[in-house]
Amino acid sequence: MSIIEKAAGKLGWARIKPGGIASQSNEMRSRPDASTATKDVDETARSEQKGDFHPASSTDQQHRSIQAVIDLARLHQAGIITPYDDKSRIAEEFRIIKRPLILDAFNHTDGQANKGNLIMVTSALAGEGKSFCAVNLAMSIAMEMDHTVLLIDADVARPAIPKYLGLKAGPGLLDVLLDEHIELTDVIMRTNVEKLSVILSGRKSKHSTELLASQSMKNLLADVAHRYHDRIIIFDSPPLLLTTESRELASQMGQIVLVVESENTPQKSVIEALRQLELCSDVKLIYNQAQSFTGKENHSYY
Repeated sequence: MSIIEKAAGKLGWARIKPGGIASQSNEMRSRPDASTATKDVDETARSEQKGDFHPASSTDQQHRSIQAVIDLARLHQAGIITPYDDKSRIAEEFRIIKRPLILDAFNHTDGQANKGNLIMVTSALAGEGKSFCAVNLAMSIAMEMDHTVLLIDADVARPAIPKYLGLKAGPGLLDVLLDEHIELTDVIMRTNVEKLSVILSGRKSKHSTELLASQSMKNLLADVAHRYHDRIIIFDSPPLLLTTESRELASQMGQIVLVVESENTPQKSVIEALRQLELCSDVKLIYNQAQSFTGKENHSYY
């Protein structure tokens, strides 16, 4: 048994069907016949729903109307889950993936402050499908009856969330860290997916990597975990082996999801990534673009 197989046995693998993740993630063009995926694209999120994220202060009225209209046809063509294809194979795969994450998100049995609702999605290297998995996971959780989700683009060097969701760049995470007058609630965007809100990476900064490893970021994460303790918050993080700030982020998270591209990610990279996560108590792996073991049939999960 290889080292990776031992790690998989210890931590648990979720296998994704061939072409279900990275190969489809490059298809970002919508087609005219995708009208069924966009019939409600202009519907705005209701302000009083449980899942809404909005400024608590009455002095921030101008921010209450922030809306992000996600291009659902774009998501559909990219192979990403939407509310209109909940019976697809990839939707079923992420139902399997999200269930233990949701259960662990609100596990308070240790009697200590819980950060289980802070979930970081990362990979050892770039191009393994972490952003694609982060968006799919967020969309899948947003379809839950009892849970809402906030998706944060923390890959500030190479932000991918706007590309996937079809959103324009705007204020976001780095703006909160750079400007003490900007609150987190000022940059949260409610979307036309009722239980999904988004925070973009924000303005460019030559100190962006240092900001993610700063005390300000630690304070912000603690505040997020406390303020939104009943929400699931997903961070699309930089790759572990390409940056240093992702390791610092990992130490502040309740759960880590490590995306590994099948038959492409070097074994030594996976081992090194797991080594850097040794201090994290809850690490789960997604084995991306897995092929079937035998025969011609493609299996969604094992």
